[in-house]
Formats: sequence, structure tokens, C-alpha cells
Amino acid sequence: MTNSVSSNRPEKYNIAAFFSGVGGIELGFEQTNEFRVVYANEFDKYARQTYRLNYPNTHLDSRDIHAVQPEEIPAERVDVIMGGFPCQAFSIAGYRKGFDDDRGDLFFELLRMIEGCRPRAIFIENVKNMVGHDHGNTFKVIREALTENNYFIKWKVLNGKDYGNIPQNRERIYIVGFDTKEAYDLFEFPEEIKLTTTLQDVINFGDKLDEVYYYREGKQNFYDQLKFEVTSQDTVYQWRRQYVRENKNGVVPTLTANMGTGGHNVPLILTDSGEIRKLTPKETFNVQGYPKSFKIPEGVSNGQLYKQAGNSVVVPVIKRIAENVAKALNESQGKSQLDRSGKIAIIYLKMNGQFEGESYVKDFVRNEAEAYEKIYTEYRDNLEVISSKQYRSLIRNKKSKEFYMLSINR
Repeated sequence: MTNSVSSNRPEKYNIAAFFSGVGGIELGFEQTNEFRVVYANEFDKYARQTYRLNYPNTHLDSRDIHAVQPEEIPAERVDVIMGGFPCQAFSIAGYRKGFDDDRGDLFFELLRMIEGCRPRAIFIENVKNMVGHDHGNTFKVIREALTENNYFIKWKVLNGKDYGNIPQNRERIYIVGFDTKEAYDLFEFPEEIKLTTTLQDVINFGDKLDEVYYYREGKQNFYDQLKFEVTSQDTVYQWRRQYVRENKNGVVPTLTANMGTGGHNVPLILTDSGEIRKLTPKETFNVQGYPKSFKIPEGVSNGQLYKQAGNSVVVPVIKRIAENVAKALNESQGKSQLDRSGKIAIIYLKMNGQFEGESYVKDFVRNEAEAYEKIYTEYRDNLEVISSKQYRSLIRNKKSKEFYMLSINR
């Protein structure tokens, strides 16, 4: 993978990555020159082809994560575990229980790796709406599982066009956790930056490309409608089954995994010659901020390549977060706090609306009486304890609040 920033550390932090796709998260971390990938796991055979073509020296495991044991990761230590697991239906019926099918427990498989490897930091990426999924229950399960394993976590929804200088409207939630309060306090998500990368920087409006990408009269039965509405090179369009959608803010709409699989929702442009065509697979990777040197494998269908790009991440956003993760790890000297335990967890939460927050276990105690004694007489921060019902109301109403919750380890 490509490195770009010099490091003063004698050795790099070891990464174990899961649900790797084509390696976008790992690439962003490695571009800081502070991290190296010692293990990656990806089940999809087509994604693995792209991964291996670009990162031939990375240990890439093709097995289903259910078959992987933490001790099989080929490294003396794992400093960071990361993954963008598929967001399936979660249940609060029980820890690792109550899921509709095997796909639903993928987060808990990632958690099994975290528990087994005990990394210094964790990084999770997912869809923006995960925080409100199932009335907030999905994210509550994830948040409590991470904090009760003694990780101090922060999360925030960031848009690629605002935080990655990439002209794509792509909002994703990022969860970062550390095994010490000190590193957690040192870490902050990056600030917004001005968008200076243009559509012309990532899309080829001038050259004549393969005919398969063009929309023509007589080729698509909705061509007349496209011709009438696709009129500007300052924006990007999509055909949405029965109508043309123009992205009004002049950036590429969110790339999706189902691009090109029958919905005709690969973004469309008006070329310099006045023709209408869809983005090529290479351009969709450009729109995710992959370097121009990123390679596309031969013999893999465009449908699979669009899926890979749509499933991926905005690499420059990942790099900016990774720089701050490295800074927090480099500057923190505290001892790991992963060995704390108890019957009841006093969980501190601070929510800045629905899409930003932080949380950690303040203390583990033996019973509820001890928990309330600590909260109301020892902490002296005037924060209330709220119930799960009140928490769901906060999520539903997108409120900001600082508070405690109690979680009982049964």
C-alpha cells in the first residue's frame, strides 16, 4: 500500500482488518506512514482480486470471519482492529442472540476479534443511518458492547465532500475507540475543509470511451427524457427508474453497492462532445478518493467493480481520521484499562445530536445502590441517569445531552 507521510516512530502500528473489500480503510491508514496491515480478511472473491492486484504483499485471508480465530492473525501484537461490517438487523434480545440469520451477527464476530486481540485502538465505519436503525437499538447494542469491553469511544458522521476534499455526497459514521482514557481525550475528529477538488479532477469529460458506457437514442427507451434533462457539465445526474435526478450541489451523489445491477443508478454525465454516459468503474474509484495509480483487474465484470466502489470508503477522510488516531496513540502513555470488570457498568454518554457523541464506562460496580451512590455523591457533575426508553426518545428527537446509563451484566 502507498505511504505518503514520514514517521518518527521506529516501528509502525499493526493493523488487522476485517470486511476489507478492496482495502480502502487500510489504504487511508497506511498513507499516514504510521500503520501497516499485518492481516486482512475479505470473503468476496471478486473484491479479493482487486485487493491482491493492488496490495500483493498483504496477508489476505479469504475465509468467512466465523472461521477465523484471533490467535491466527500472523503478528506478535495487533494495535488496531478495523472493519466496515454490513449493517444487518440487530436484536436487543440478547448478547449474540436473537438475530434473524448468520449475517446479523457480523458485528459480534468483529467484537470477538477485538476481545481476542485486545488492540490499543478500534476503528469502525458504517452507514449514517445505523445510529437510528431499529429506533436506536442497533447502535445502543454496538456502543454498549464496545464500552463494556473497556474501550473509550467517539463517533461522528462525516461527509466526504466536507472532510475529504472529494466531490461526492457521502455521509458515513465513524467510530474510534481506545483502550485508555488518555488517548481518548487526545483524539478529535478532523475539522471541515474546503472542497477544491472538481468533477473534472475525477471524471474524464473529454476522451471517447468504450461504447458500453454511453446512452443513445434507440438504445434506452428513456433516452429522450435523459436528453431533455441532462444539460450541464457542472453537475452529475442519475436515472432513477422513471425520472432523472440532478445533484443540485454539483457533486457526485452517494455511490451505492447496487450501481449497475438493474437500477441504472450509476451516475451520469454530459461529455465535452455533448454525449450522455455513465461513469466508468475507474471513475467511481476516483470519486472515492483512490489514487490514480489504483488498478482495476481484468476479467471482472463492471457490475462487480461498481459494487466494490460503492461498498468502499472515501480514502482521504479515512487518512485524516487515521492521522489523529496516530497522534493520540503516539502521545498517550497511560496503561491499558481493558481489565476492568464488574456486575454493573456506569456508562457515560455525551450526544451532540443524533450523529455525534462519545461514551465510556466510568466505573464498574457491584450493585445499583453503589452505582447511584457514585453518580450522585462522588462524581458531582450533576448528570442524570436515563432509561433505555428515554435514550430512544433522545435518538428519535435528535437531542443533545450529557448523561449516564446503567448496564447490568447478567
